[in-house]
Amino acid sequence: MTTTNFPDGFLWGGATAANQLEGGYLDGGKGLSIQDVMPKGIMSPPTEGPTDDNLKHVGIDFYNRYAEDIALFAEMGFKTFRFSIAWSRIFPKGDELEPNEEGLAFYDRVLDELEKHGIEPLVTISHYETPLHLAQQYDGWVSRELIGFYERYARVLFTRYGSRVKYWLTFNEINSVLHAPLLSGGILTPKEQLSEQDLYQAIHHELVASALATKMAHEIAPNAQVGCMLIAMPVYPLTPSPADALVVMDVDHSNLMFGDVHVRGEYPGFALRLFKEKGINLNITDEDREILRNTVDFISFSYYMSIAETADPAAGAGEGNIMGGVPNPTLEKSEWGWAIDPVGLRIVMNQFWERWQKPLFIVENGLGAKDQLVEVGGVKTVEDDYRIAYLNDHLVQAGEAIADGVELLGYTTWGCIDLVSASTAQLSKRYGFIYVDRNDDGSGTLERYKKKSFDWYAEVIRTNGGSLQA
Repeated sequence: MTTTNFPDGFLWGGATAANQLEGGYLDGGKGLSIQDVMPKGIMSPPTEGPTDDNLKHVGIDFYNRYAEDIALFAEMGFKTFRFSIAWSRIFPKGDELEPNEEGLAFYDRVLDELEKHGIEPLVTISHYETPLHLAQQYDGWVSRELIGFYERYARVLFTRYGSRVKYWLTFNEINSVLHAPLLSGGILTPKEQLSEQDLYQAIHHELVASALATKMAHEIAPNAQVGCMLIAMPVYPLTPSPADALVVMDVDHSNLMFGDVHVRGEYPGFALRLFKEKGINLNITDEDREILRNTVDFISFSYYMSIAETADPAAGAGEGNIMGGVPNPTLEKSEWGWAIDPVGLRIVMNQFWERWQKPLFIVENGLGAKDQLVEVGGVKTVEDDYRIAYLNDHLVQAGEAIADGVELLGYTTWGCIDLVSASTAQLSKRYGFIYVDRNDDGSGTLERYKKKSFDWYAEVIRTNGGSLQA
C-alpha cells in the first residue's frame, strides 16, 4: 500500500544550518558567532572565547566542499535545499554599516551550484548564529537595537539574492527562545538570571524584526515567499483529567503565540493575559504594531517529537523530552530520549492548517542516531533501516494530512548530510543520508559515503511519495 497524496511540484529536499556544517569559522573575513563559544551546544555554559574542542569550527567543511555535497543532493533528486546564511559572514560583528563582500561572494557560489543542478534554495536568515559581538555588547535580542542591525543584514540579502531566492525563513525555531535564550536569541544573560520581562521583550523585538523582513522582502523581491519557522510539538494530556487538559492548553498557547503574531499580525488574548498576570509591561510602539501587520506567506516548522503534560507534580518523575513534559508511556524514544510519534505530525499539521489557513512547509524532520560505517560488497555504507522506517512513517502521516485537506509546500529532512548537532554539539548524533567521516574527538578524513537511506530517499522523490509504505 502506498501514499500518493503529494501534489505535483512538491518540494522534496534536505535542510542544514551554516554553523553546523560550513566550518571555515575565520575564513573569508567571517566574524565570531555565539556558536564559536558554545562547544557543548546547550549542554554547558558558553566559554570565554573559541576553544579547540569546538567541532563547529571545521563542521564538515562545507565551506570548501559545497560543490561536492550539492552534487550528491542533486543525485538524490532534491528539488530544494534549505541552508542558512551565517550573519557574521556578512556582518562580522553584526553592527557594521557595510557588509563583507567575501562572505556575500561565498553564498553567490553556493547559489550558482544549486542553479546548476536545478535545486530551489530555501534560505534561513538567522539560524542560531547571532554574531558574538551583538551578544556581548547588546545582550542579543534583549536590545531593541538588534532590530535595526537585522534589518540592515536582511536588506543586503534581499538586494543581493532576491532575484535568485524565492523562499525565505526569518528566524529558525523562533519559539525555542523560551528554552534556550542564548542559542535562539543571542542572550548572554544566563537563563536562570534572565527576567521574564527581558525575555518577552527580546521575543517582541524578534517578532518585529521578522515582520520587518517580510515587508522588505515583498518590496525588494516581489516574487519572494517569506515564512516563519516554529518548533512544532503536539502536547497530550497524560490523563483525561480536565486539569491536565488545561495544562496542555497553556503549554500549547506558549508555542502558538509565535505563529499567531506572524499570521494574524497581533498578540492573541491569551498572551496579553499572560503578560498582565506576570507583570510584564512590553515596550510596544505604534510603529511596532504597524510593522507586525506584515504577515507571513507560509508557516514552516521542525517536527521531531511530541510531549505529554500533567497537572500532577508527582507524575513528573522520570525524563521527558529535551523540550520538557513528562514521559509518554505509549511512545518509544530515540537514542537521545526524544519521543518518536509519526501520528503527532499529522495532528500538528491539521492544527496549524485549521488555525492559520496558510500553506505549511516541513523544513526539519529526522532521526539522530549512532551510525556504523560498514562494508557491503566492497563499498562503505551505513545500513540505516531505522532511519528509513522513521522517515517513511512520518512521511506517510504527512500524506494523510494532505488527504485531510492540509496544503503542504514541501519537506526537507534535517541534516540531509551528517553535521554537528545543535543541542549536544556531537557529530556522533547523525541524521544524514550521507555519512561524513568525522568523530566527536575531531578525528576523521571528512570523506563522504552514501548510506542505505540515500537510495531510499532518491526513490521517494522520484515517485513523489509513491514508494512510501503505509
